[in-house]
Amino acid sequence: MLSYQETLQAIHSHKANGRRPDFKRLNWILDKLGRPQAGFPSLHIVGTNGKGSTTALLQAIFTTAGYKTGTFTSPFITRFNERIAIDGQPISDKELVEVFDLVQPRFDQVAETEFGSLTEFELVTVLAFLYFERIKPVDIAIIEAGIGGRFDSTNVINPLATICTSIGYDHTDTLGERLADIAWQKAGAIKPAKPIVLGQVPLEAQTVFENEAKKLGAALYQAGCDFQVKDREDSFDFMSPQGNLENLSLSLMGPHQRDNAALALETALLLQAVFPKLDEEAFRIGLQTATWPGRGELVRPNILLDGAHNPQGIGALLELLETDFPNSSKHFLFAGLKRKDLAGMLELLDGQDLTITSFDFPGAAELADYPDYFKKIEDFRDWLSQTQDSQALYVVTGSLYFISQVRHFLLDKETP
Repeated sequence: MLSYQETLQAIHSHKANGRRPDFKRLNWILDKLGRPQAGFPSLHIVGTNGKGSTTALLQAIFTTAGYKTGTFTSPFITRFNERIAIDGQPISDKELVEVFDLVQPRFDQVAETEFGSLTEFELVTVLAFLYFERIKPVDIAIIEAGIGGRFDSTNVINPLATICTSIGYDHTDTLGERLADIAWQKAGAIKPAKPIVLGQVPLEAQTVFENEAKKLGAALYQAGCDFQVKDREDSFDFMSPQGNLENLSLSLMGPHQRDNAALALETALLLQAVFPKLDEEAFRIGLQTATWPGRGELVRPNILLDGAHNPQGIGALLELLETDFPNSSKHFLFAGLKRKDLAGMLELLDGQDLTITSFDFPGAAELADYPDYFKKIEDFRDWLSQTQDSQALYVVTGSLYFISQVRHFLLDKETP
């Protein structure tokens, strides 16, 4: 049996290298393993932004109600293991080795077929399914799509419901340049006769979802129409034909998180007949205790990390700062990936005290890729040194991979 580090190396060796997901390849190995994804109830989360936060909120609600709740997310912020978790606890090193060892012969077998070897995302998806079904059986698993939905490797599950958090411009090289094209990709996760819970999206995206839901006989529940949030000063109310809840509070910062909470609440209320322990106490405590690293996270009293990696995310971050830190002097540090809409994000940050940096990651934008009129710094650690003994708020944003590195650095410094 491999060691933990050897297991990680073996997983990371399955790079896609430009290959697209292949359902024939994935279904071949899932058939050999006995279709583990059919062995537990699931929810499927798609969307441009808000997938991780909505997953975290749903997990906290179901766990609080007493259900063993699996989550499959990406990317990781702290350690690889957190991508596969139960009740917020990442798979242990020993368990990851165990589940990989269990399926490695099948990985080798599929590589010898006409389909070729699995991509890393396909492989990790299989590991998650097997873990939730065989190693530590769960009551429900919340499965977050990687990219899109229709052709995503996670779209082999038959979930109790599908949730689409938002539609915006991201991964346009894969999903298409128009919002309608992106929505078509996300709407591909809708299943026949299974509910689809949809966030507030542009009209052209909404039309795509309405047509897809009608075609499949899937009930559509849309934020702002079928359920809504009413803001109070320090709390909010949730209103829906499924149930009303008043004076709710939320651990996650930012107005956009109330929208994500509404999606989680509507979904949970729709599933009460299947999961009867879901009650008002679980809803309230779940919202108050949910955590999601690297998204609107205060890692220190004056340092906020937020992986806003597209214009929609930057807009949500600025709204968070306006509502939660209206009187703070703010300084921004940004680093992104070349393939992202850097110009669109930087345009939104125009007028802020903004510094650009780069980081060690494949595809990271280099300092030379940014216009010369931006302040630039080679090492983010040098920028962070000014945060000591300062009353200002320092906001680190951009790629989630960049946020992961900064978070590691800050938390490692605090470890004795």
